[in-house]
Amino acid sequence: MNKHILCCIDLTHTKDAKNVILEAERQANIDGAKLTIMTVIPDYGSSWVGLFFKEGTLSDAANAASNTLKTLIKDTLPEHKGVKSVVEIGVVYEQVLHQIDKLKVDLIVLGAHKPNVLDHLMGPNAAHIVRSSPISSLIVRTQK
Repeated sequence: MNKHILCCIDLTHTKDAKNVILEAERQANIDGAKLTIMTVIPDYGSSWVGLFFKEGTLSDAANAASNTLKTLIKDTLPEHKGVKSVVEIGVVYEQVLHQIDKLKVDLIVLGAHKPNVLDHLMGPNAAHIVRSSPISSLIVRTQK
């Protein structure tokens, strides 16, 4: 029985994100579990790259992502109350794995497009999360 489900979405793919959210809600409703929906925005990756952005840009991006995520949740799940939203900054799989431990979730729901040859060579975030996660994962296939 799941008590807390973590749903991870990519805000740049809204249609796919909605489908992943709906599946996460369906899973949460089965067991009466709490639902947290998160997204991760990438960090600059190096201090050198950060020199090209004015101070506060990353903070502004996180605030915009938070507002966008809350609106997406409200539009997708108008009847579902109490859904928590989380926006993190950094490497996607690292932040997701951190939230699994921090929130003590039982199931992670995330989207993944049908893999192609390039994905097998590079290893997408979803694959890394599934391989490294200490909990069960549910992959919702999305369009590419």
